[in-house]
Amino acid sequence: MAGLSTTPYLETVMDCHGNMDQNNIPLSPILNNRDTKLFFAGKYLNQYGKPSTGGVKHVPPGWDHWNALVGNSRYYNYTLSVNGVKEKHGDTYKEDYLTDVISRKALKFLNSRGITEQPFFMMLSTPACHANFTPAPQYETEFSSRQAPRTGSFNVHGKNKHWQVSSAQHPMTQLSTSFSDNAFRNRWRTLLSVDDMVEQVIKKLEKMEVLNNTYIVFSSDNGFHLGQFSLPVDKRGLYEFDIRVPLWVRGPGIKPSVRQEVVLNIDLAPTFIEMAGLIPPTDIDGQSILGLLSVDNVDQIAETEWRDSFLVEYWGEHHPAVPNCPQYNGQGVADCFPSCVCEDSWNNTYSCVRTLNKSSDLIFCQFQDNQSFEEFYNIRKDPDQLENIIYTASKQTLVHLRQNLMYYKQYDGGRDHKRLR
Repeated sequence: MAGLSTTPYLETVMDCHGNMDQNNIPLSPILNNRDTKLFFAGKYLNQYGKPSTGGVKHVPPGWDHWNALVGNSRYYNYTLSVNGVKEKHGDTYKEDYLTDVISRKALKFLNSRGITEQPFFMMLSTPACHANFTPAPQYETEFSSRQAPRTGSFNVHGKNKHWQVSSAQHPMTQLSTSFSDNAFRNRWRTLLSVDDMVEQVIKKLEKMEVLNNTYIVFSSDNGFHLGQFSLPVDKRGLYEFDIRVPLWVRGPGIKPSVRQEVVLNIDLAPTFIEMAGLIPPTDIDGQSILGLLSVDNVDQIAETEWRDSFLVEYWGEHHPAVPNCPQYNGQGVADCFPSCVCEDSWNNTYSCVRTLNKSSDLIFCQFQDNQSFEEFYNIRKDPDQLENIIYTASKQTLVHLRQNLMYYKQYDGGRDHKRLR
């Protein structure tokens, strides 16, 4: 959830994982220059706080109140950098459960403000719903009858897909199916604590009488799969369930609606800057979406005024040793669990162009492997991405797709880039 307030308050960004690199997005120094108080609490970057990256003493520029998790997401037994000072936490729920710690620190910051006209920006980045999916004690038995969604691709063989997908064990073992279902339930359980946090923050803003002046944005950094194409649990695929994320925004001047434009995570920083009453730098990636949010009718935004395509990239990972699956040691794979189903590999490296407009809903992908393997889906006709139509596409279509992808891979950004036909 993110919040930013125009007149005069800038408030919270709370996301599911918090992998926004503020060192590459000059957001905090820009907002700080407007005499805005900036508060951060939660997950920052996977390697943050490690000796190789400056340790806990490193506080990125611009932040007035800094409470960052050292390393990757955890719920207990972690260390925070509190304005550059190490704060260690153990395994006691009332004192240490990280989502609740983030919430308490946020409320303390809001309480300290009292009645003031000074704007503020608050980013809350919870460990939920990241692995190890550890719910608070009071929520451990919620959703016990729920299963991972049985979508059209659940427990389906990934026919004509990259080998790393098509080689997944099918049908899924009972162990894999149970693992997917348990992960689904526990992810939802961890988010109940996020619900509590959101409720507490919003009630506090109401009590401060600034809620109606505050932009609130709620989002995440990646999708997730739970049994789709017989892959038990992960997020590294090129499919909609892994690359599409939620985005909710409320605030002054925003009309209730469901928008269909293509909005990317690189659009968040320029949006926050414009919400603060500033002009985003011309060399920043992404575009502010504030104009989209204040339009009454979707049709008022012409297709030529907004992007309809974007680049998706992922670089595959592998490890020399694969725990509990020694047969895969040295085979260039990683994350092989449960039932030794591998979710990643050295050549699970791909680039895609995703296109979405009134006439097209497509994704074309090319892998960086020995085959230059390709996948192509018409998502409007095949929302579960079951049929790779690369084998039936015309030569003319393939030439266009490959040229289009090459253009995007070479393109170096810029706010004037709207679309490519």
